[in-house]
Amino acid sequence: MSRRGGKSSGPEPYDFRRPTKLSREHIRTLQIAYETFARQYATLLTTSLRAVSQVSLISIEQLTYDEYISGLSSPTIVAMFTIDPLPGTAILEFSLSTAMACIDHMLGGPGGPQPQRPLSDIETPLLHGLIDRTLGELRYAFEGIVALRPEMTTIEYNPQFAQAGAASDAVIASSFEMRVGTEECVATVCLPFGSIFPKLQGERGDAVLTDAQRLAREAAYRNVVAGLEGAPIEVAVRFQPVRMHPADLIGLRPGDVVPLAHTTSTPLAVTTADITFAYAVPGAQGNRMACLVVPNPQPGQRPTSRPSGQLGQKNRAEETSR
Repeated sequence: MSRRGGKSSGPEPYDFRRPTKLSREHIRTLQIAYETFARQYATLLTTSLRAVSQVSLISIEQLTYDEYISGLSSPTIVAMFTIDPLPGTAILEFSLSTAMACIDHMLGGPGGPQPQRPLSDIETPLLHGLIDRTLGELRYAFEGIVALRPEMTTIEYNPQFAQAGAASDAVIASSFEMRVGTEECVATVCLPFGSIFPKLQGERGDAVLTDAQRLAREAAYRNVVAGLEGAPIEVAVRFQPVRMHPADLIGLRPGDVVPLAHTTSTPLAVTTADITFAYAVPGAQGNRMACLVVPNPQPGQRPTSRPSGQLGQKNRAEETSR
C-alpha cells in the first residue's frame, strides 16, 4: 500500500445521503460571511439592548434537516424566514431564555433569570423587530455570495413543528456562541443546501481559463446553440381568451357563434410554450391559412394593414376565429 504525505491511500467512507459535500473553499467562503454576520450581530445586540453582547462562530456543518432539528432543544425560538431570490426556507434559532433576556433589556430591565413560557402579545412584536434587524445583518454579510432579501415568516417554540424542509433534505447548519449580558446560549442558522450551494460554486466561474479550456468552452457553446437552432418547437397564433360559464360551454352546438374579446384592430399573439415572442395578423397564402408578423402593438396604435391575399370576407374571418 502506497503512502503519500504519511497518510494511507486506502478507501474513504462515502455517505450516499450526501453525494455532494462542501469543499474547503466553500466552507472558507461561508466562514468569512458568518464571521462578518457574528460581528454585526454582536454590535446590533449591544446597541439595541444596551447590554454587553458577544457572538462568535463555532462551526459550519452539512447535515440533513432531520439531524438539525433533532439536535435542537425544546422550547426554543425557531424563527423561519425566506431567502429571496433563492428558493426554500431558512431558520434562525436561539434559546427562549436568551429571547426573554433580550426583551427584558429592551424594556429597561437588568436581565438575569427568565421565565420559560411563550411570548406575550406585547413581547412578540419586540422580538420580531429585533429579528428583522438581525436578518438585515445577515443580508449584509452574504452580499459577497448572493444578494439575499431575507424576510421572517413565523416563529415556532417546538422545533418539531418547524416545517422548513423534508427530513432528508441537506442543510448547512452554522453554530454561534451567543452571550447577552449574563445569558449565554448556542444560536444556529440553517440554510437549505440546494439553494446556497450553486452560489458557492459560482465563484469558480471567475477563475482564469487556459487557452485550451477557453476554446473547449466556446466549442461547447457553439454546439449547444447549433443544436437549439435546429430543434423543432410548436408555435401557435392565438386570439385573446374569453371567459365563459360552464353552463354556456355545455350548451354549445354546431352553428353557435362565440363572440371573442379580441378586437379586429389588435394583432394576434404568436406564442411558444405559453410565451409570446411576436405579433401577427391573419391571412392566407395560396390555399393555406397564414399570418404576417407585425411590430409589437403600442397603446393607441392604429389598426395594422392586412396583407394581400388575406381572408377579407366576414364569414371566412369568423371561421379563422373559431
